[in-house]
Amino acid sequence: MQSFNLKITTPNGEKFDGTCESVIVRTLQGDVAILARHTDYVTALSAGKCTVTVGGEKRTAACIGGVLSVIKGNATILASSFEWSDEIDLERAKEALEKGKSRLAAAHDSKEVDLAKLRIMRALTRINVAEKK
Repeated sequence: MQSFNLKITTPNGEKFDGTCESVIVRTLQGDVAILARHTDYVTALSAGKCTVTVGGEKRTAACIGGVLSVIKGNATILASSFEWSDEIDLERAKEALEKGKSRLAAAHDSKEVDLAKLRIMRALTRINVAEKK
């Protein structure tokens, strides 16, 4: 299978910079797979699992928001948060889920509801990725 360059960056630094055969990531419209020779493309990312295939081996991560761009065959993910499955603290993610549920139950306005739902979605994404290593 042909490969292409992929760079994954967060506000906390670089998470990946190398060649891969594919990347599958969650966009606002659903999952999208990028392969070598993909047309130029830009899309917003949602919270979801990201799968990067390098040398035939798949590696998964929790990707929370950001942007995916493919320009002249090079793919870039600028993620708000990106954690490889082996970096996720499962207990901490479960605690974050419970805190998010508590905040949702105690929410007084739509802004608090939206923030609590985002916390819950982020925690669930991290839990799902960590449990399916």
